[in-house]
Amino acid sequence: MSIADKVMELARRRGFFWTSAELYGGVSGFLDFGPLGKLLKRKIEEKWRYWFVLRNQDFVVEIETPIIAPYKVFEASGHVSHFTDYMVECLKCGRKFRADHVIEEQTGLSGLEGLSEEQLTSIIVEKGVKCPECGGHLGGVKKFNLLFKTAIGPYSENVGFARPEAAQGMFTTFNRVYNVTRNKLPLGIAQVGKVMRNEISPRQGPIRLREFTIMELELFYDPQEPTCPVLDRGEVLRLVPEERVAKKDLTPIEVTVDEALKRGLVACEWLAYFMVTAQKFVQDLGIPWDKQMFVAKLPHERAHYASQVYDQVVKLERWGWVEVSGHAFRTDYDLRGHMASSGEDLRVYKQLPAEVEVEEVEARPVVEAIKEDFGAEAPAVVNALKLMPGERVLEEIQSKGFFEMGKFRVYQKHVSFEKVKKVVKGRRFIPFVAEPSFGAERLVYATMEYAYREREGRTILSLPPDVAPIEAVVLPLVNRDGLPEKAMEVYNALKLRGLVVEYDDSGSIGRRYARADEIGVPLAITIDHQTMEDGTVTVRDRDTWRQVRCPISELPEVIEAYVKRREAKGALKELFQ
Repeated sequence: MSIADKVMELARRRGFFWTSAELYGGVSGFLDFGPLGKLLKRKIEEKWRYWFVLRNQDFVVEIETPIIAPYKVFEASGHVSHFTDYMVECLKCGRKFRADHVIEEQTGLSGLEGLSEEQLTSIIVEKGVKCPECGGHLGGVKKFNLLFKTAIGPYSENVGFARPEAAQGMFTTFNRVYNVTRNKLPLGIAQVGKVMRNEISPRQGPIRLREFTIMELELFYDPQEPTCPVLDRGEVLRLVPEERVAKKDLTPIEVTVDEALKRGLVACEWLAYFMVTAQKFVQDLGIPWDKQMFVAKLPHERAHYASQVYDQVVKLERWGWVEVSGHAFRTDYDLRGHMASSGEDLRVYKQLPAEVEVEEVEARPVVEAIKEDFGAEAPAVVNALKLMPGERVLEEIQSKGFFEMGKFRVYQKHVSFEKVKKVVKGRRFIPFVAEPSFGAERLVYATMEYAYREREGRTILSLPPDVAPIEAVVLPLVNRDGLPEKAMEVYNALKLRGLVVEYDDSGSIGRRYARADEIGVPLAITIDHQTMEDGTVTVRDRDTWRQVRCPISELPEVIEAYVKRREAKGALKELFQ
């Protein structure tokens, strides 16, 4: 049995997670988290908060926004037009699959994300790709939008979508959060919550889900002041940059942040900072540094909103290199889209120390051309263009052939440019955005796989102590001589201290140790006859099986210090030397 099979079996049997709606045969792409899984997932979320929010609380805040948002939000963000995958249907059994996945599985081809429907259909025909379920012939490839659609209220025309990312909640509330945080940049807005993606055919257990928890942060900064003051430029990143990905060489290079920035391998300092932090966070979950790396997305593979993307991937036994986080340089794409669609000015104003003369590029709408192409929406396009930074409009039209503002695309014929000199007291600009985004469920599985051990025929889940679902187990050596009563006293004292503890008096002490090891309990506290004499207990370490005596009076403090701050105090120092 593979490690992946053993972890999945353990997850089901001991109450970490399993397929949702098992009573009715299960639903692909949805998971139920049991008592242990919920605790593990929550602690991973809290660890993420520590690394990304609490350590940066002088410039990062956390908010919460709804899962459902109106059609206009996702039209403005580009998801209605761009959030699609390619689907293919079996002409025999009618099952539907994600086209690129079926082709990859049967041919070994990779790098298919940028191909068109016609190109994917041609490959299916040429390579003889068949239905993976019944072997039937496959039809033509079609686009499929991954947004979950719903109606808000009783009116079917009031369309809404379940969010596929938490980011749009941060963008639509940016102005208000910026104001209540006293108009300071840089500003990080973080959010942890459920998202939904209507995946075509999820078949990878906890790896590809239709509903999952996202841990996301949008860092807004002044594009003219891109320095990240908390970045250590000497930190080392394991990167597979675009030039290597293009050659299908996924061997990572190890470069300092300083070198990566100077060579343009990473687009901005804030992106580099979050990539460094992501390495440390994932390593803190027990996944070694050399089992993770960042792989660049090529231009045709990137999300529509990003000018650079790195996927943080970790090596898993069954699924190979699997993405656990995405790091996107979103520039000003989202805010300008919401400006164009809402008509609101989301620019930031920055007062200058004194009046200065500046030379700017102004983007001037060609009204007649806009009226001809946009009809009734022409006024919105004209008004939005007037708010856009002319340099950005010119830059993107020259590089891409168009400038996108939400659902509007303007081309060279729609805008003229002129350099003008002005005397100004301040400037208005649209902030740039760097984004780290993590999937909690994938991290739960990856953490469990890397924690899985076997020793002398026993299973040990060597989870980092601060994410272990149960932090300590209290065990009376035997069920007589006052030991159960004393054990219950200790158990209650630890509970009152806020520790997550379990009491177990069923079976032999060896069997109880084994049960605790299997679910990752770091410390086992045994109450024995010596406890009744001198007030000490035996504390056993899950991973080494070493034991020490510890006074009951010290127990809550030393366990709390070990489990919550991962350092040993008092009697436990001897245990972990």
